[in-house]
Amino acid sequence: MPHNTEQAGPEPLHVSLVAIPEAVVSTLSGIFDVMNAFSIMPPLGDAKRHAPPFQVEIVGLESGPLALASRIPVMVQRSIAAVETTDIIIVPSILLGPEGWQKGRHPELVEWLRAMHQRGALLCSACSGIFLLAETGLFDGAEATVHFGYANAFKAEFPRVHSHPERVLVVSGLREELVSSGASMTWHDLVLYLIARHAGSTAAQAVARCFALQWHQDGLTPYIVFEGRSDHGDIAVRSVQEWVSTHFPVANPLEEMIRRSGLAERTFKRRFTAATGLSPIAYVQRLRIEDAKRRLERTEASVDEIGWQVGYEEPAFFRRLFKRVTGLTPGGYRRRFRIPEYARTGLKD
Repeated sequence: MPHNTEQAGPEPLHVSLVAIPEAVVSTLSGIFDVMNAFSIMPPLGDAKRHAPPFQVEIVGLESGPLALASRIPVMVQRSIAAVETTDIIIVPSILLGPEGWQKGRHPELVEWLRAMHQRGALLCSACSGIFLLAETGLFDGAEATVHFGYANAFKAEFPRVHSHPERVLVVSGLREELVSSGASMTWHDLVLYLIARHAGSTAAQAVARCFALQWHQDGLTPYIVFEGRSDHGDIAVRSVQEWVSTHFPVANPLEEMIRRSGLAERTFKRRFTAATGLSPIAYVQRLRIEDAKRRLERTEASVDEIGWQVGYEEPAFFRRLFKRVTGLTPGGYRRRFRIPEYARTGLKD
């Protein structure tokens, strides 16, 4: 008689993966596959396989095929009207068009999300999926994260949510039942967190190895491209911004910025900070570090040489500033973002 290697365990947690027309197929399908890994993976480090901890189901307004944002259809397995209880709800990344997020497009889903939360479900978002969850009002006053590219739009739509686009994963709520992940591929961190929380760290590590997933342990700050705010309406400040955008490496740029503004020094500093959200010197530093990031990615120049090219004569100061702004050392940033040797063959740029 063959030996049965599968042991009975607790009932699997029901995971409702929400499909809406704005959803991104890669995130939805990736979450589905990884959270179903226990049904297809070899035993997790021992000779016995336990029952899968999750039962994942794609849910939506109606069952049947549904075309997502990329026009690729997925099969909605069950209508939300047929889901009376669920343990975990995940809203995957959504694609915002030029008009942004349109509130009120999915009132039935919003009401269902509220009802499931009241019955004990965890509400989770990947990337921009937080836009739909935020309509429930359950994140008002709570911490959350969102794709940094949508941060301003999210803040404008949901000012009562304390959003932190630089953070990878945020867990909030009285029961730690409100979970959001940041930009794009941080859905990896979301599913690994859920696996670790409900199936244990060993299981999460096994899944990470199987799929070659990595935690974004350095946060998302290194990925964010600095773009100075320019929609403030202060003409004098805007003129100085345009000049410094191409002259930031010069020595003592602050003196020239003040001169070009035609304002007294204290007045200029006050107006510049009010308009851009940064002091003039901090603004220059961000421009310099952003240029240094591109040089680290695309050139062979040494770190010290790059520091000099962007305006810093003292290498140690440049290294400290770079680490403070990006969260990585210059060398660490280069290793993270530069195209590796094995992928450079035939590159045009």
